[in-house]
Amino acid sequence: MRDMSMFLAAACFAGLVLKLVSVYFGSIACFAFSKEQKYPPAKRLRKMAVLAACRNEETVIGGLVESLKAQDYPTEYYDIYVIPNNCTDHTEEAARQAGAKIIQCTGTVGCKGDALHQAVEQLMKEDYEVFCVFDADNHAAPDFLTHMNEAFDAGARVVKARQVAKNPYDSWVSGCYGIYFDLFHLFFNHPRAVCGLSAKLVGTGFAVHRDVLERLGGWNTTTIAEDAEFSSQCAELGERIWWAGDAVTYDEQPLSFRVSLTQRRRWCSGVMQVAKLRLPVLLGKFWKGQEGDAAMLLLDFIMFLIAPFTQAVSIVPLGLVLLCKGLENGWGNALQYAGSGLLLYMLAMMLLAAGLVWFRKGKKPDWRMGKAVLLFPLFMASWLPLQIASLCRETKKWEEIRHTGKGVCRKEGLGRLSQTPQTL
Repeated sequence: MRDMSMFLAAACFAGLVLKLVSVYFGSIACFAFSKEQKYPPAKRLRKMAVLAACRNEETVIGGLVESLKAQDYPTEYYDIYVIPNNCTDHTEEAARQAGAKIIQCTGTVGCKGDALHQAVEQLMKEDYEVFCVFDADNHAAPDFLTHMNEAFDAGARVVKARQVAKNPYDSWVSGCYGIYFDLFHLFFNHPRAVCGLSAKLVGTGFAVHRDVLERLGGWNTTTIAEDAEFSSQCAELGERIWWAGDAVTYDEQPLSFRVSLTQRRRWCSGVMQVAKLRLPVLLGKFWKGQEGDAAMLLLDFIMFLIAPFTQAVSIVPLGLVLLCKGLENGWGNALQYAGSGLLLYMLAMMLLAAGLVWFRKGKKPDWRMGKAVLLFPLFMASWLPLQIASLCRETKKWEEIRHTGKGVCRKEGLGRLSQTPQTL
């Protein structure tokens, strides 16, 4: 009995620590249904450099460039640059033929951050005021640059756009990515915009003002998670990452679950790398006595970096509770308890996914996402073993994920599909 009490006490303590993190994120998510901010029309136009670092992307780079050329933003106010690196295909030729300018990398390029470093270093000599970053497999909505300019006109210095799955109907996996993005924007990015905190800056569909890059001495990231590392630098500077929900990028997602695990394992490991590198700096700055908005930006990003570790160790209190149940009431009851919890989790995730896909206000139910809705609990549950694996062993090498360019874009607000532009 004494052993069981010790196990239970340990489970309660570990669970309490994890609950504190959950309560923090949950309290901010409560603002999810607040009215989304709309930026007024901009009073002036800013000259922009649009960047895309590419590695073996000849099948998709043409589609990105074509979507950028079709912007309703005046063409004399932006230039499109492709940064091919470590390519063994015809990415550069495809980009040139589509109409992009090419920035050649010199020396060793081990990650996307290296390519961006060289491109920004060259382009800072020009008169660009804003630098936009895309992935090669993206398509940009026609009004993307216009909405980003509106955000900068409202006072932003770093802006994140809405990311939408380009091919949600191609497989249940890509459909789950689409649901996940909608879920993340609803409960993470939008509430933070309401609270004056930073949106999550993923590695595509974002823009940075020249002033921020000058303060940082250019683009200087070294990890495979250059987006999280750059976000940590912004938090250290006290720069908020603004959310521009009307600016939309369509991003091609993996079709197979195996490829999805590889990709998301890299994401998890990358954020943990950034945490190990940057948490001491951010914590030191926070404890020195930051005030007001700067302190909240630091605290929020510190919590973001801590979250993957808390998710990875969340299995410990769960395991201890089941152990106590088994020792006290028998293993049959423990398994029944675990099964009931698993069933409730699956139902909750399916209902949440169904709500996002089928019952959103002003949108017709999209029954083609049925398999994705049913398997969304598996997609979300798979984050836990990925976090555990990343905690035990880092992924330090970027692994190429091939894109097809054959997906379809969801047109926000329209109940139909539109075939994406075909690449060269």
